[in-house]
Amino acid sequence: MFRATLKSLLARKVRLILSGLAVVLGVMFVSGAFVLTDTLGRSFDSVFADGFSEIDVNVAAKPKVQVNEMEGEQTVAPLPAALVDRVKQVPGAASATGIVNADGARVIGSNGKVVTSFGPPQLGENWTGESELLRLREGRAPQAEDEIVINKALATAAKVQVGQKVGVLTAFESKKRDFTLVGVFGYSGDRDSIGGVNEVFFTTPVAQRLMLGEPDVYSSITVQAAGGVSDETLRDDVARTLGADFEVKTGKQVAADASASLKEGLAFFNKILLGFAAVALLVGTFLILNTFSIIVAQRTRELALMRAIGASGRQIIGSVVLEAIAVGLIASVLGLAAGIGVGALLAFLFGKLAGGLTLAGIGVPAAAVIGSFGVGLVITVVAALLPALRASRIPPIAAMQDVATPDRPLTKITVAGSLVTGIGAVLLFLGLSGNAGGQTLSTILGGVLFAFIGVALLTPLISRPVVSLLGAIFSWSVPGKLGRLNSGRNPRRTAITAAALMVGIALVTGVTVILDSAKGSISALAQDTIKAELVIAGQQGGPRPPTFDPGVLDRVKTLPGVRMVDGEYGDMGRIDGESTWVAASSDVASLRQIFGAKATAGDIDRLGPTQMLASSDTATSRGWSVGSTVKVQLTRGEERTYTISGIYESSQLTNPVTLPATAAKDFAIPQPIQGFIQLAPGARVADIQPQVETLLADSPEVSVADRDAFIKQQTSSLDGLLTMIQILLALAIVIAVLGIINTLALSVLERTRELGLLRAIGLRRSQTMGMITVEAVVISVFGALLGVAVGTGLGAAVVEALKDEGITDLILPWGQMGVFLGLAAIIGVVAAVLPAIRAARINVLGAIAHD
Repeated sequence: MFRATLKSLLARKVRLILSGLAVVLGVMFVSGAFVLTDTLGRSFDSVFADGFSEIDVNVAAKPKVQVNEMEGEQTVAPLPAALVDRVKQVPGAASATGIVNADGARVIGSNGKVVTSFGPPQLGENWTGESELLRLREGRAPQAEDEIVINKALATAAKVQVGQKVGVLTAFESKKRDFTLVGVFGYSGDRDSIGGVNEVFFTTPVAQRLMLGEPDVYSSITVQAAGGVSDETLRDDVARTLGADFEVKTGKQVAADASASLKEGLAFFNKILLGFAAVALLVGTFLILNTFSIIVAQRTRELALMRAIGASGRQIIGSVVLEAIAVGLIASVLGLAAGIGVGALLAFLFGKLAGGLTLAGIGVPAAAVIGSFGVGLVITVVAALLPALRASRIPPIAAMQDVATPDRPLTKITVAGSLVTGIGAVLLFLGLSGNAGGQTLSTILGGVLFAFIGVALLTPLISRPVVSLLGAIFSWSVPGKLGRLNSGRNPRRTAITAAALMVGIALVTGVTVILDSAKGSISALAQDTIKAELVIAGQQGGPRPPTFDPGVLDRVKTLPGVRMVDGEYGDMGRIDGESTWVAASSDVASLRQIFGAKATAGDIDRLGPTQMLASSDTATSRGWSVGSTVKVQLTRGEERTYTISGIYESSQLTNPVTLPATAAKDFAIPQPIQGFIQLAPGARVADIQPQVETLLADSPEVSVADRDAFIKQQTSSLDGLLTMIQILLALAIVIAVLGIINTLALSVLERTRELGLLRAIGLRRSQTMGMITVEAVVISVFGALLGVAVGTGLGAAVVEALKDEGITDLILPWGQMGVFLGLAAIIGVVAAVLPAIRAARINVLGAIAHD
């Protein structure tokens, strides 16, 4: 049996290679995800190890407000300069140096635009001298208040040279200030930066004022150990001296912690890639199932003959499964190799995007190998089990007669499909309604998986009438009529082939429905709520939102035709011990007049320095009422007690709590993030907008736009997210195309005699190709129709579940649905090319004699 299986496998190389490609692509995603995250993880380890290599011990204040990666940047409180001398007195400390190191120093390039950073911070620091790690390449160190030094990578990106005037925006002064560039530095190993970080060095007093907001403070203190003193011993001695209010770590600990924080984000990214890999493998399962089903059907006489000469049902199953194992092994090896290449390419692109991250060597972690072979083999074998069981039931008598593969009743598969679809519906309901017991995401994903499998099982029931209806479009010609009949002659085969395309199209459609509904809901809500004709804002391209000089707000107020101006500030704070987003408003009356907020209790038009406002939802959940006192800890400063003076009705555009503008000085970003301008009756946007643009000349990160343009800018990020998802899901559609090609190719082989007879009675080559093309187009359009229907249903269900989150409008992307159907027709034409050419080249006499 082993030799027979091997000969059968070698005789069907092309067919199995086509099905194996689906596994290759899915495994490529799995291994590529692990290779990418492993490479980037080790690269970040190396970056931070280098960055902290000259630090024995580091001292920092404990953050007043803990935030995670999803909530924003972690900001630590500044250390008083006097603490440096105290640390120097610790036994075992050879020296202690105060360091200013804070994100928010943005250089304005020679083109007048801010040099952006997609990921790495833009650090403003105090110059403490050269070291083995850092060396000046041009110029000298900064000495005067208007002098700076920057790293070579930043100088190249900004296209500036030593001696030029350079504009810089800083953490505590968003208004542009001009400095003279007096030096450019690099790092050991001929590196222009470490990890793509943009760095600007000032003199110490300037760095303290512009990056930390006050003089005589530092963000951290670095300590060098005396000879014979270990880093750990010095760390413990410093920690004992300073007490529990400070974080004292060795340089290795700081590097490891910083790297671990970034790796959390990489782990999330890895899960996303593995999710898309799962989709690709699900589609591949349909392809492999179809391939082995057709092969088993074509080998009916061969397998029956084996049964007749003594092969048991178990041996027949083993034969088919052995073929599946061989395909899975080969596909896993190729997928692993392709994944290593893809992971390396993505890591290279990420390094370039991050500003020149120096990559560690490409490695292949054990998870990539285990995942590749485990997934590749399991998917292939599982997909081949049903055809294998079917093969084992072939009676020996089938070897003695011409055997056609009759259509089996659809009762069992329909019942199974209804049951599985029902399970999927229940899981989706539980997940989307919030009754999943803390397993919301897993429940929803399980529901989607069961829904797809259930719909795929139900597809044969509807394939014949729907395919017949679609094929009627092409029935005006003989090839069209034949193609229509062929596409409907085997409902199971057609259904499985169409189901593969259905999964990809359904996911793309569902995501499009959700994101378009979100955009529409946000836009409609903003249009109805925001009563400001002009908005000052910028497009966030890094960890910090764009800000502007608060003095602009006062100057805008004096413009003729301006009725009200509001500047919005925001930060994470700790309220009664719980992390919460807090906002501050330069004119609290704007809550009612610009944002249409309604007071449910108290006064929301005025706010004293020790008062705060709360949304009704927040007040209810925390048991607050007018007169309640609340303890608020902001990123900087000491904890303060505020009194609730008013409560406003909650909406999707109102903040949980609003503090007075004076509180913004203790925010991580103490400048306004957005500004809203309401015009007086009769004033024209076209007259006021240019005047505001002039006032923003020293704040190049932001611009002023009318309300419609602002809303479009704020929702544009959803367009980018949709594009990324569509690109990743395109892999599933590519696999589905392979499935159509494979099905048609095997079908051509199966119908060799039939095609020969058709050619013999006058069907031309071009008509033969047309017949195969019609068959492919009908199958692919059928799959796309299923995908659009299922995706629309899933998307609508999610939108309904998110009504309380502000997605209130269900928007169906009719235009994109039409594009998907048109794309499906093109996919069918492309998929038919090779099978159609093969069918057209069949030797008529040989085909008639084919057995």
